[in-house]
Amino acid sequence: MQMIPRNPRNGIYPATDDYVHAMEVSGAARFLFVSGTMGLDPEGKAPDSLEEQLSLIWSNIRRILAEANMTTDNIVRLTSYLRDASYAEANQNVRIAALGNRRIPTTIVAETLVPEWLVEIEVVAAA
Repeated sequence: MQMIPRNPRNGIYPATDDYVHAMEVSGAARFLFVSGTMGLDPEGKAPDSLEEQLSLIWSNIRRILAEANMTTDNIVRLTSYLRDASYAEANQNVRIAALGNRRIPTTIVAETLVPEWLVEIEVVAAA
C-alpha cells in the first residue's frame, strides 16, 4: 500500500503543520471505518479531565485498529468532535503525538453528542 500526501501549494489556502489537504491511497486491500470513539474506560465511564479522555480515546483507537491488524500508521483520515473549541490545541497536540511525523487529512467539528464526552474521534484506516 502506498500513501501519498496531496498538498497543493498554488490556488488554495496553505495547510498548516498538523495536517495535509488530502491523502491518496493506492494498493490498499482493506479499509477500516472506525465509529466515533470516546474517551471512555472499559466500564463506559468518562473521566472528568480532557487529558484523561484524550489518552483513553487514543488507547481505544489503538485497540480497535489492532483488532484489524492495523496501527496508527494505517490511519488515512480523522475527524475530531470537540465539546468546546478551546479543546482544539490539546486535541491537536495529542493527535500529533499519536501519529508521529505522519500528517493526514483532518477535520475538527465542535459539539459532542453527550456533554460529558469532551472529545470524540473517528478515523479511516487502510492496509
